Amino acid sequence: MALKEYPYYLANEPRKPNTDLVVTDKFSGEPAYKVARADAAAIDEAIGAAVEAREAMAALKAYQRQDVLYHCVRRFEERADELALSLCIEAGKPIADSRGEVTRLIDTFQIAAEESVRIHGQVLPLDITPRAANYTGMWKRVPIGPCSFISPFNFPLNLAAHKVAPALAVGNPFVLKPASMTPVGALIIGEVLAETDLPQGAFSILPCSRDGAGQFTTDERLKLLSFTGSPEVGWDLKAKAGKKKVVLELGGNAGVIIDEDADIEDAVSRVVIGAFYQSGQSCISVQRIFVHVSLYDRFKDRLIEETGKLKMGDPKEEGNFIGPMIAESEAERLEQWITSATHAGARLLCGGARNGSMVSPAILEGVPDDEPLSCREAFGPVAILEPFTDFDAALDRVNDSRYGLQAGIFTRDLYKANHAWDKLEVGGVVIGDIPSWRVDHMPYGGVKDSGLGREGIRYSMEEMTEMRLMVVRTP
Repeated sequence: MALKEYPYYLANEPRKPNTDLVVTDKFSGEPAYKVARADAAAIDEAIGAAVEAREAMAALKAYQRQDVLYHCVRRFEERADELALSLCIEAGKPIADSRGEVTRLIDTFQIAAEESVRIHGQVLPLDITPRAANYTGMWKRVPIGPCSFISPFNFPLNLAAHKVAPALAVGNPFVLKPASMTPVGALIIGEVLAETDLPQGAFSILPCSRDGAGQFTTDERLKLLSFTGSPEVGWDLKAKAGKKKVVLELGGNAGVIIDEDADIEDAVSRVVIGAFYQSGQSCISVQRIFVHVSLYDRFKDRLIEETGKLKMGDPKEEGNFIGPMIAESEAERLEQWITSATHAGARLLCGGARNGSMVSPAILEGVPDDEPLSCREAFGPVAILEPFTDFDAALDRVNDSRYGLQAGIFTRDLYKANHAWDKLEVGGVVIGDIPSWRVDHMPYGGVKDSGLGREGIRYSMEEMTEMRLMVVRTP
């Protein structure tokens, strides 16, 4: 049977000069789609088209930008089943979770549509001194210009949406490089955008090799680079980005604290999801679990029990919660990290068996701090347990990390919640739930090696605009 083929989009138009990029079904390993791959010349042409589209995009009225975004919302709703199935196949994401990501894609464009007509400025009184007695100021936000976006494989729809939707909301042209392992969702977004009357050059969506993507970072015609991916790649791109503004959404090894007043059953049910949802391939996946010593044994037993109930298998089958990791090489890496930890004295409490790209959800305790499972981002279905006696010391343990994206605190103590909010070196503190929780309009991003800047539609729109001041003198 012929594989379904997708063009890339260059200056709003589909082009299929080749079908060189083969996208596999991540469960079976078999080819599933053929996709056009952009070369350096195509990328250069796309950037040039975005530059040419800058004035026309900036001139769009708010209602016109909103109409484009609402069109996307309607079409994504109509194509929801298609989007979910392609996501399930290309990313190996269980079908229920794939449907959930499509819902978030729709939410993200809906929020952007609403925010596109709320780009406010401010009147700024200047008469704070006699020399400014006859002056008034006001400022507004204006589009930053052509943007470069690089999106990851783990949420190929919604994390692309978190770049594309705010860019459209403020009137920026853009070029997008989706992850080569999961480009189909972004190309379907391109299909929908091509149905609109956006100015020519407003968007290009160009799957390409990592080696061929340098222009997305280094080209001086681009005014902003937004990258989501690993810290190692992200900080290297920032060093090469030159004068353009850079927003980085990078990795984490998120910590969660289960304090002595927590409801064990509630905490276990949430931690199981946070640690093993989409095989742990999320930058805010629960990786380090700190449990008060008074609850530790009961929590551990219940966590092992509930983890053992998770169903593994073909992500296209309803009810399966654990699907494949994105590639067998990633599963092999995680297997090696688990082996390294056990050789260093850690105890494997359950899971950790590998079959191809599938890894059964693993829980360990006693993992030394210098082991990768503790100090690096696992990005797989594994979590580690550690008891604590002192709440402040537990906060220090969460902070003892090169990362700082989000943290979760299960406590009913308001004072401890506020203290954690003050002390934790992270972008977000979630009280009464896992660090893996996110809703798409909240400010989202990290500190330390976890990134730079914030996403969440309003906050992305601020990153993608510049403040422009006007001063008026009355003679």
